[in-house]
Amino acid sequence: MQKLNDKWTRLLGVPLLAFVGQWTMYGYTNVPYPDDWRIPFFFILGSVFVWETNRWGIILSRRKYPELTQTRRRVLYQLVWFAFFASLIRISQTFFYELIGLWPSDDPLLFKPYFFNTLVSFVGTIQIAAYYEGVYLYRRWKVAYTEAQDLKKVNLQSQLDSLKTQINPHFLFNNLNSLSSLISSDTEQAELFVDELSSVYRYLLQQNNRDLCPLNDEIQFIKAYFHLLKTRYGDGIFMDIDIEPHYLHYLIPPLTLQILLENAIKHNIIAVSRPLTIRLYARDNNLYVENNLQKKKIAVPSNQIGLQNIMIKYKLLAHSPVTIHYDDERFLVGVPLLKPTAEVVINA
Repeated sequence: MQKLNDKWTRLLGVPLLAFVGQWTMYGYTNVPYPDDWRIPFFFILGSVFVWETNRWGIILSRRKYPELTQTRRRVLYQLVWFAFFASLIRISQTFFYELIGLWPSDDPLLFKPYFFNTLVSFVGTIQIAAYYEGVYLYRRWKVAYTEAQDLKKVNLQSQLDSLKTQINPHFLFNNLNSLSSLISSDTEQAELFVDELSSVYRYLLQQNNRDLCPLNDEIQFIKAYFHLLKTRYGDGIFMDIDIEPHYLHYLIPPLTLQILLENAIKHNIIAVSRPLTIRLYARDNNLYVENNLQKKKIAVPSNQIGLQNIMIKYKLLAHSPVTIHYDDERFLVGVPLLKPTAEVVINA
């Protein structure tokens, strides 16, 4: 939560508003403004105490209801807090006036002084709090707008990368070459290959306008995508999926698994004598993609745009970190799985 930057409001604004408010209050009650300096002094002192107490109400409400969509609950929380503590402090202070003779009257429990003393503090608090809330809403809107623009840029980059994959001559050539070999040797497998290839391209085309999709959709896509890889590499590559059924309804940015599989294939040796094994599994609301590490002798140039896009998307959508871990034997990427009921409000 952003720290309140209100030094001068606390030092000058609140005392000045209290002084003006008390002067106005005496006008409403038809009582001459007192010559006794102690009354405005104690009133201003009480106002500072009221505001410092209510300021904590603002801080706590922002901690409890920080989002733009929670504005109504946050404001209601503040109003209840203000009404309770302003009344408690001002009623106690007015009674103190009566006891020490600063506000003499025939009836020490006269309603009007208690009411107007409390009303001035409550109204003054509302005025200052409204300014605080306006600034807070503007800043939250600005952050949300900036994040939406950043996500739009990431989505455009993802769409561009997806388009590049669709028209990549090597990707297309390799799959057509595999298909050509199957047609001459195994027509049944060739038909299955064509079906999986069409599924892959259909899914790629469908994901351009989606921020999130069910994990089950990604799993079905990656199975079709891996079928193409398996046809090409044979026993040089394996994939193991171990995901409990209840995780399949969780959400994930589309094409995340494709990016992670491509990353593993790009940087590792794939051979029958040294097969690449990719594992997909879910633990504790996270999806992990793990592969045995067998780096190519000649490093493949990489700008790491794929992994960066994944990390930026998760930062904007869920404010959750992406886990990356590697050692001499394995490379692991963990991405959070978002619950279907999670409030993810991003317009890309």
